Amino acid sequence: MIGILKKVFDVNQRQIKRMQKTVEQIDALESSIKPLTDEQLKGKTLEFKERLTKGETVDDLLPEAFAVVREAATRVLGMRPYGVQLMGGIALHEGNISEMKTGEGKTLTSTLPVYLNALTGKGVHVVTVNEYLAQRDANEMGQLHEFLGLTVGINLNHMSREEKQEAYAADITYSTNNELGFDYLRDNMVLYKEQCVQRPLHFAIIDEVDSILVDEARTPLIISGQAQKSTELYMFANAFVRTLENEKEYSFDVKTKNVMLTEDGITKAEKAFHIENLFDLKHVALLHHINQALRAHVVMHRDTDYVVQEGEIVIVDQFTGRLMKGRRYSEGLHQAIEAKEGVEIQNESMTLATITFQNYFRMYEKLSGMTGTAKTEEEEFRNIYNMNVIVIPTNKPIIRDDRADLIFKSMEGKFNAVVEDIVNRHKQGQPVLVGTVAIETSELISKMLTRKGVRHNILNAKNHAREADIIAEAGMKGAVTIATNMAGRGTDIKLGDDVKIFGLAVIGTERHESRRIDNQLRGRAGRQGDPGVTQFYLSMEDELMRRFGTDNMKAMMDRLGMDDSQPIESKMVSRAVESAQKRVEGNNYDARKQLLQYDDVLRQQREVIYKQRQEVMESENLRGIIEGMMKSTVERAVALHTQEEIEEDWNIKGLVDYLNTNLLQEGDIKEEELRRLAPEEMSEPIIAKLIERYNDKEKLMPEEQMREFEKVVVFRVVDTKWTEHIDAMDHLREGIHLRAYGQIDPLREYQMEGFAMFESMVASIEEEISRYIMKAEIEQNLERQEVVQGEAVHPSSDGEEAKKKPVVKGDQVGRNDLCKCGSGKKYKNCCGIVQ
Repeated sequence: MIGILKKVFDVNQRQIKRMQKTVEQIDALESSIKPLTDEQLKGKTLEFKERLTKGETVDDLLPEAFAVVREAATRVLGMRPYGVQLMGGIALHEGNISEMKTGEGKTLTSTLPVYLNALTGKGVHVVTVNEYLAQRDANEMGQLHEFLGLTVGINLNHMSREEKQEAYAADITYSTNNELGFDYLRDNMVLYKEQCVQRPLHFAIIDEVDSILVDEARTPLIISGQAQKSTELYMFANAFVRTLENEKEYSFDVKTKNVMLTEDGITKAEKAFHIENLFDLKHVALLHHINQALRAHVVMHRDTDYVVQEGEIVIVDQFTGRLMKGRRYSEGLHQAIEAKEGVEIQNESMTLATITFQNYFRMYEKLSGMTGTAKTEEEEFRNIYNMNVIVIPTNKPIIRDDRADLIFKSMEGKFNAVVEDIVNRHKQGQPVLVGTVAIETSELISKMLTRKGVRHNILNAKNHAREADIIAEAGMKGAVTIATNMAGRGTDIKLGDDVKIFGLAVIGTERHESRRIDNQLRGRAGRQGDPGVTQFYLSMEDELMRRFGTDNMKAMMDRLGMDDSQPIESKMVSRAVESAQKRVEGNNYDARKQLLQYDDVLRQQREVIYKQRQEVMESENLRGIIEGMMKSTVERAVALHTQEEIEEDWNIKGLVDYLNTNLLQEGDIKEEELRRLAPEEMSEPIIAKLIERYNDKEKLMPEEQMREFEKVVVFRVVDTKWTEHIDAMDHLREGIHLRAYGQIDPLREYQMEGFAMFESMVASIEEEISRYIMKAEIEQNLERQEVVQGEAVHPSSDGEEAKKKPVVKGDQVGRNDLCKCGSGKKYKNCCGIVQ
């Protein structure tokens, strides 16, 4: 093990040594760059661009370009990048991840590769986790780039299409990851190429890369449209679930967070809804609603997983602790929570377009990222994104004191000790940052501190608006700040002059399931060689300890007669915690890897559809493409009606009826004409007749109008079929794991069936376009229209893949109508009884 670690460390050292040589080259250029006037320094940008056109590469320009940026940063920002920042910039330019500790100046580091790669004119995207950071960095670092003659754009959620086009046309664009992904999806739903906003994806630098490519990797971006769906089933399922008793009528597994009805629960449901068998196929919808209501009541907790704000359910991001407005859980879970909390139930949505961050960012020609904590996920970055993690040395040695965990028997004992520690440090004037993993924990500590008379700030998803102000005050004398899940990431805690001796004290109230998040919390203290101390307080009742901790530790504490006020400081416990975290990280990585394998099936299909859509949009004349579709449609129809070996069994009448109904006019093709021909010869006269009719149609209107008519038809059919296909693929994905029984690989089954469904969709698209072109009456005032108005939402944030049921369109149910649950009974005698 030590040998492997040494080898890994040596690889990093070799990279640092190699980059050190480049840093020396940059330093050597300083004497020639420093004397330049501002105008001459700006002129370097034009010179570099010309040299690129003459055959030099960005790699050739690196030392000189970095030297120019360093000098410009000194003049414009009053900040001169250190040697370690130049190293970080080189690693980013090479498409790697620079691991730089908190306070080492990642934002300034990014300006070096951003400038160098922007010289190509292909556009550079700087990606941040929220709009506040995007605006801050664009304003501050934008001054530097504009001084050097480059254009800077910022891409925000509320912007108009024209503003977004301008932002993307700039040499450098600052944006959030969400907005980039949504713009990509929207660009592939537009009907005119002038409506596209993005250019081809060239180079991106992701700030807090672990947050975006690891924590949010399993969260798909979804553009969804409203689907009409009765909300009553949610109400009935909610009312029923409220009557259930734990362990007797449902079971809950804390480790897997899996909840299900027991035999007693199933019997109770069958009685309540007056049905014989809950698992009958016709009760699929009812069972789904009951399961989601169970999850809403048992798995999802108010003020931990979500908050209720202004009559709406708002999801809390489990990694950042921020509120995620506009995001909704998919598969009806959000509606089930709305029913549970008694707020208005909103309609379920249908997916029009979807992509995961994993697949979006893999489309960039070159990708890099920076963060303070990436080494623990190095394998994932290398295998999935082909990026190496390079640990950049700190500018000054770290002198922070990371203390061993203190473990208490109960939560009560732990929180009492935490508050006592805060009070003592507060009296000395030492600033304290308290890290919690849930909003309710932060509120509990807040109440305890208030009782002790300690003034403090709370930083969680509920007061996210004041985030920057609270963080700015967090390093002042005697400041106490309680932060949930690293809220405030991306903003430095700078120490007041009068507390430099103590430094910041960071107190963790429990371990996160990921070591990386714990390391981020520790990293808030001891920036830039400052002093600091970090201490985690744990209890045997913490979630991580309950899920993976050993019961014999608690038994040992009982045997020793330890009370709540006595902590143990044990390496055994610390090792157990770390191995539990490694296990969770391993499970999460496997889940993300598996998601990617499944998502790759849809990715390949999406690329085919989007590429063809692009070709349609840019093409002046689609007639050739449509004739090809007609040919395929005819050949399929002929093959379908002439499958039998004996000629007498061929269904020629059925073929002619199909052609008359879908493509030609009555009498265009007669049965006797086709009976004389072999199947492979039949297509020819049919296609000839189709082209003749196509020509007749063209004569009826100006060519321009005919060409637009073709585009209207193609877009309408392709977009409708594609959204239906996405839903069908989701449905397939949801049921595929059931096939794991009987030595069948569910992934392989999904790939095969997904491919068959895609081929079937393509055939359906070709047939429908052919039918519309040949049979539709052409209107004079043609206009391309979106199939459904879509809006950007996040379907899921509980770390699980988003899955959706195919959308069922339906109106409100009348008392005498058939019940929606599929029982075959009238509504008033079925689900309508459960009030």
